[in-house]
Amino acid sequence: MVDNHMLSEEEARVLYEAHSPYVYGIALMLTRSPAIADDIMQETFLRVFQKYHTYDPSRPLRPWLYRITVNLVKSTMRKQKWLLFQDTLPERHDGNTLEDGIVRNEGERELWEAVHALTPKRREVIILHYYAGLTLPEVASVLRIREGTCKSRLHEALKQLRQSGVTTAMGFPVRRKCNEPR
Repeated sequence: MVDNHMLSEEEARVLYEAHSPYVYGIALMLTRSPAIADDIMQETFLRVFQKYHTYDPSRPLRPWLYRITVNLVKSTMRKQKWLLFQDTLPERHDGNTLEDGIVRNEGERELWEAVHALTPKRREVIILHYYAGLTLPEVASVLRIREGTCKSRLHEALKQLRQSGVTTAMGFPVRRKCNEPR
């Protein structure tokens, strides 16, 4: 079922305030550029507001938002012929910006460096599942891949992260060896 109504100004404001930090965070992690991430966030919400009448309210909103965001990131990077995840982390700024919240300490910085070393396909699954909190079926839907492919990419990404020696700073599971104490 598709809801054929447009958003009121108040509904649009509430939607933007509730979801813009997450959309920006996804765009920032995928582009590694605060300026491009901001542009993508704004374009995402312009499209959401224009196409809201096509949204099915019986389905979760966030996967729909993230699909739009991921598609815009891919389109933007393709148009600008940039490589995903340049060799630098997002710039640190003085104050309490979202960027500072994403990379709060050195442990998280090491973890994100390891995440950025993943292939783009594995990185997308990790970011959407662990940062955005989407279920694997939702991640598969956002990326338009089979759930088995999604699970395989997640497994390989986690294996690569374990091999790089990162910790569980962001909730990535790391298996203990049988003889390790709990």
